[in-house]
Amino acid sequence: MSQPIRAAVIGHPIAHSKSPLIHTHWLKQHKINGSYEAIDIAPGELPRRVAGLINEGYAGFNATLPHKEAIYALCDEVDDTARAIGAVNTVVIREGKLHGTNTDAFGFIANIKQNAPGFECAGGPAVVLGAGGAARAVIHGLLSEGTTHIIVTNRTAEKAHAIKAMAPEKISVVEWAGRDAALSDAHMIINTTSLGMNGKEPLAINLAAAPEDALITDIVYAPLMTDLLRQARVRGNPVVTGIGMLLHQARPAFELWFGVMPEVSADLEAKVLT
Repeated sequence: MSQPIRAAVIGHPIAHSKSPLIHTHWLKQHKINGSYEAIDIAPGELPRRVAGLINEGYAGFNATLPHKEAIYALCDEVDDTARAIGAVNTVVIREGKLHGTNTDAFGFIANIKQNAPGFECAGGPAVVLGAGGAARAVIHGLLSEGTTHIIVTNRTAEKAHAIKAMAPEKISVVEWAGRDAALSDAHMIINTTSLGMNGKEPLAINLAAAPEDALITDIVYAPLMTDLLRQARVRGNPVVTGIGMLLHQARPAFELWFGVMPEVSADLEAKVLT
């Protein structure tokens, strides 16, 4: 019998991660001799512990907070997607070398396509709330889908202006104080901040100026129906929850390590939300 294929997610803290549940579900579904575990690695231990994963024969690993940028620097090679986003969340280990990519943009777009079929990201301006790593992934995904105008607004204006460098001719910045007015022509509104997440500050935004057909989505999935999405639903706007991004971003990573591109099913989503 062949040796099991080993993969993992690394982060600090990591006990809350849903990734082992997701990947173990697919391993069982496809009857693959493999494993996927969560490994807590403190930032100061990262180079030594990653070297240990190589020596132990891991096929690769996911990286989550706070390691996405640090892992980028440790990789021997990163692809164009990771380079555009500026962070790595998926690593394949081949012949002792770390090959990095980022699947978050794929996860974001796949979630939209599954849950808002027929919606065209290129159909009009997108407003992105936030300017962190998740915003960079979302913006990369939108650009890849042909979105020609992206408005970024963030509590720290400097970070919003820094993200504009991804596509200066297509990205404009609006001050956080002007975020409500910036929604007036939106075809799509995306919250990429942690505002509205359980235990975090609420996201203070008024959708009154937004078109009633604008798609509203939130990458937060705890709670699944955030205040933003509830406000949107009351107005009649189409909404997409954040859980699908988490599930879909795992698919290409699973394929890279285990050789099968899995599907997102209703029973997996229910299992993750339980």
